Formats: sequence, C-alpha cells, structure tokens
Amino acid sequence: MNVEESYDIVVVGAGHAGCEAGLAAARLGFETIVFTVSMDSVALMPCNPNIGGSSKGHLVREIDALGGEMGKNIDKTYIQSKMLNVSKGPAVHSLRAQADKVEYTKQMRLTLQKQEHLTLRQAEVAELIVEPVTGINTPVTDGSIEKSGSASPDSGIAEGELPNTGSYKVTGVRTFSGAIYHAKAVILCTGVYLKAMCIYGDTITYTGPNGLMAANHLSDSMEEAGIALRRFKTGTPPRLDGTTVDYSKMSEQKGDERIQPFSFTNTEKDIARDQISCWLTYTNEDTHELIKENIDRSPLFSGVIKGTGPRYCPSIEDKVMKFPDKDRHQLFVEPEGEFTTEMYLDGLSSSMPEDVQYRVVHSIKGLENAKIVRPAYAIEYDCISATCLKPSLEFKTVDGLFSAGQINGSSGYEEAGAQGLMAGINAARLLQGKEPVVLKRSDGYIGVLIDDLVTKETKEPYRMMTSRAEYRLLLRQDNADMRLTEIGHEIGLIDEERFLRCEQKRDIINSEIERLKGVMIGASKNNQEFLMAHNSSEIHTAVSVADLIRRPELGYDEVAPLDTGRPDIAEMLREAYYNTCDGEHEDTDTIEYRRQEIVEQINISLKYEGYIDRQKRQIDHVYKMEMKKIPEDIDYSQVKNLRIEARQKLEKVRPVSIGQASRISGVSPSDINMLILYLKY
Repeated sequence: MNVEESYDIVVVGAGHAGCEAGLAAARLGFETIVFTVSMDSVALMPCNPNIGGSSKGHLVREIDALGGEMGKNIDKTYIQSKMLNVSKGPAVHSLRAQADKVEYTKQMRLTLQKQEHLTLRQAEVAELIVEPVTGINTPVTDGSIEKSGSASPDSGIAEGELPNTGSYKVTGVRTFSGAIYHAKAVILCTGVYLKAMCIYGDTITYTGPNGLMAANHLSDSMEEAGIALRRFKTGTPPRLDGTTVDYSKMSEQKGDERIQPFSFTNTEKDIARDQISCWLTYTNEDTHELIKENIDRSPLFSGVIKGTGPRYCPSIEDKVMKFPDKDRHQLFVEPEGEFTTEMYLDGLSSSMPEDVQYRVVHSIKGLENAKIVRPAYAIEYDCISATCLKPSLEFKTVDGLFSAGQINGSSGYEEAGAQGLMAGINAARLLQGKEPVVLKRSDGYIGVLIDDLVTKETKEPYRMMTSRAEYRLLLRQDNADMRLTEIGHEIGLIDEERFLRCEQKRDIINSEIERLKGVMIGASKNNQEFLMAHNSSEIHTAVSVADLIRRPELGYDEVAPLDTGRPDIAEMLREAYYNTCDGEHEDTDTIEYRRQEIVEQINISLKYEGYIDRQKRQIDHVYKMEMKKIPEDIDYSQVKNLRIEARQKLEKVRPVSIGQASRISGVSPSDINMLILYLKY
C-alpha cells in the first residue's frame, strides 16, 4: 500500500550539490526528483554565509559558464561583494560575495520548484535499490537490495549477502516511510547528513547542521551495496547578536565600489545595490590562554571526535595548539543577512564547551559583552573515498549511481556545486547514451577538483586552492566563459543566444589582438613625449602597439592616442548584439561593461603571452598522456616490474589513462614506464 513512483533521475539531498545536479538533469529534459530531509535545508549555508573566495570564485564562474545556477543565485542575494588578491596577478584574482543566507536558500528553492521536469520533495531516503548487471542474482534481503532472487549456487556468496566486488546497477530508492521511487540513475548528494553527530563539549546531538534531522539509514544501505564509508568532521563558529557587538573597536571591511557579477549573464548595473559592511578583529593572548587552560575539555583533543577535520579550515583550538608562536588570529564578524542581527564569527570555529565559548568570545576586542545566539559546534558525518568513483562521478561498482559534494570527501559549497553540476550532466548523458563529460585539468578548476578527488586518496576534507591548479594562468576566473561556454552549449545547458554572444566576444578579442600586433609605432618626438608622460621608457625603433601594451605601466585604453586607426569596440558589440537579438539594442551601460570585459582580456592576453604560451605547450605534452587509454579489464599483476605499492594503488583507483595513472600518489615515473611498455604505447 506504499507510494510507488517512477522518475528518470533521483537526487538524494538538496544542498549545493543536489540543487545543481537536479537542475542540470531537469534542464536536459529528464524527469527528476530531488529529496531533502527538510525544505529548510535546500541550498542551506550552515557554515560561512558566503559564496566564492580564493579559488572557489573560479569554481562558481565555471559553474555559471557551463549553465549552472550558483552564480546567478548569489548575484540575486549578495549583501557584500569583493574581489580578492587584486594586488597579485590575474591568475589568483577571486570573487567573494557575502550572502543573505535566508534569501539565498529561498531563491534557490524557488528556482527548483519552478523548474520544468523537476520535483522537490521532503523525505529521508533510507535505502538504495540495486540489482546485478550480469551473472550473479541479487541475494534475498529485507534491506536495501531489491528482492529479485537468491544467490547463485556458483557465486560463492552466502544467502543474504552481497559480494564485496561485482557489477551492479541502481534501479531506485526507498524512503524511510517505505515509498519506492524507481529511477534509471541516482545521484547521492547527502552532504554532512549521513549519521551526522553535532558536538560541543560534552553535548552531543544526533542531528544534522542547525538541528535539522540527520539521515541515519542510508549509510547501512550503501555499505550493503559494497560502498566503504569513513568519518570526516567539520565545524562552525558561534553566531552572535549583532546588537551586543562594539564595532567601534573593530576595523570596518567594506565591499568593492565596482561590483563584479559571478554570472556572465549579468552586468554591474543588473545587480548593483547598497552593501553591508563586515568587521575585522583579532584573538589575543588572553584568548589563547583560556583555550590552553581548557584544552582537556575539547572533544577534539579528548578523543570524543573521531572524524578527520579539514586542514585548511581548522578550529580555533587547533590553531592555538599547533601555532603557539602566533599571538593573535584574524576574526571577521560577518552579517548573516539583511533582515537579522545575527553575526557570523568567521575564524573562531570550535567544539569547546559552551561556558568556555562564552569566555573566549568575551576575551576578544569588541565582543566583551557579546551574546551568543548559537554556540559553535563540530559535526561528524559519513562519507566515501572518491577513488571508488569514475571521473564521471559514477561509482565503479554500481552502474547508474553517482555521487557529488561533501559525501565525496570535499568541503565547501562551491566544490559541492561543481561536483553536483557534473554529476547531473553525466547522469543525463548516461540516459542519453552519450559519453560522459570529463573536464581535463587544463579545462578548468572543476577538472582539477574532480581529478584530485577520484585519483588521489584524500585523508581529510578536500578544499580547492589555486596552488592545486598547475595551469592557473590559463584557468583564470575572468575567462571562464570563453573556456567553458562552448562545452555548456554542446551539453545543452547554454542557449544559442548566450553561446553566440560568447563567440562574438572571442572573435573581437582575437581579431583586435592580431591587429595590435601589426600596428607599428615609430620613434617620433610626439610618441616619445607620450611615453615619457606615462612614465614609460623611450623607444629607439618602431614597435607594435601590442609591445607597448605589454609594458606594466600601459594598457589598451592608455595607448589609444597612439593607435589612431583602432575600431570602436563598443560599436562592434552593439552591432553584434543587434544581429543576435533580432534587432534589439543593448543599453549603453551594458555595452560599456562588456567592452571593459574585452579590454581586460586583451590586456591579460598580451601582458602574459609568454607565460600563457608556455603553459599551452605543457598542456599539449600532457594531452598525449591523457590520450593513452588503459583497458578497463587490465590485470596489473601481469605488468612486469611494477612495485607492489604501485600495483595496489593502480588496482584500487583503476585509472582510465596513463595521464591519470601518473597522478596517483605512490605510482612513480618508473612504474609508468613499465605500464607504457606493457601496453605497447
């Protein structure tokens, strides 16, 4: 008498990964249902109320360029925007926006609910329904496995058991209430909810973040299907009543005057608004002494917390104990939204007892009388090692089952959203009978992220950083549209008009760069005076305008008086957009914003041309290794002279190419040479 329905794709979880996965699948025309343990947890920001940041801003812009939603949603709901690392080179410039977290959730939930082919439902998914692909009948169980027969007498499997290895396919899910949802593909986006446990001091609650219900049953079903689990841990800081904070003792942190949207579909004019300030303060020696005196009461150090925490987002007690030479640590007091006084104390993540948290907070300048609205806590949860996934994010041993987000051992909203988008795309392509979309490390930060997760054994929650991207000068946040919009269009998530506009932008940039290289400037008196006025060295022979732009003190707009025959980029854009939009003209502000985008690309392309060309040559070399495919059924025991560690690592990861094999920790260049010889490449 239970509910029984059928969908093309089931998405388990509606966090940042689940939202992107569900929207991608539905927008590609597949009937999709997204489950959430609570409607209040859709696109929830249980930790930092911001999107973007160093390297993470790159991910968000790439999500947008491929047709995802995160960039558009933060553009609608930000309360402060800032470009980070502007004093450094363009490779590490990263956009970060403070979000109104309630509004962010509300707008994303509305987007899902209005999306054609998508159903959003509140329920706890408790079981996976899987069955064998070939050869082995699924054992009879009363758990997660579909009751489709008994174990084969020749399989060596005891009645009621599943083999540790084998080829299975997912056929649906069962909720805690007993409802069955048949599906051709399932995407796990469970975040930190699997057997979640929130801890501070001696207080332990078996809930998800912010007191939301945990998902306590799916873990057992996954293990029955042969999926190994482990425990990771993350944490949050206390939230304060902003009316009890003395901001006069802190440094005000304002947003940028010029707003840079995350979504390439927006301009500054589209999203401009009054911004809300954040505030900077610091811990001090008294703060650190309090923590040291009570460190035995910290569940992180007493052994209560078993899960592995993130290296790059440590708790305050971790920072104090591991860096005793530091006499202070930065803390940012950040608003949780426009219509609340609740403030997020960024940098004070902790699992210390409540009374210690109060004393620690009150020891900080400006927080002497602050009231805690929500205490800090750590949260433990079940997750997988993503080395059990293919680069498409499909499980190697369960056909049609995909996994994305923090369940894969990553941390962060942006990392989750990127994985969710790719999992949704590849689940849809599986149903379309098409090859999966696997971005290379040279395609984008998303490619680096997923390759790291599925290739390298992550012993702790993985966080994206610019240093992980070896081609970061090519993978800038400013050119994500030109790198990935064509791929998004081919997938079917970018419409024709947006694709054409991107191609027009590319054409204008390329043609103008070529023109600039051919326009020569002589060493006339007027030209020398111009260069001296701009603190630029004289020229002794004719040089191209492109060569002048390469100088640090000059740029495309600065050399305009010397380049008298240059075309009007604004007019070129106006004409291109007119032709694209069936005779509609863009307004002047939009044209000027798009012109500035093109000028920025021209300047970067010319100033960093030598470095960019060198990275392109490196990519060409690596590409040859990626094209050397490894057969799926290779027996590594037959590869002579492989070291035992390399054989074990290769067998575990099952890389798809020589290139991926070369990136596995524990596999040496000599091992790769043996593999190449064996495969006769």
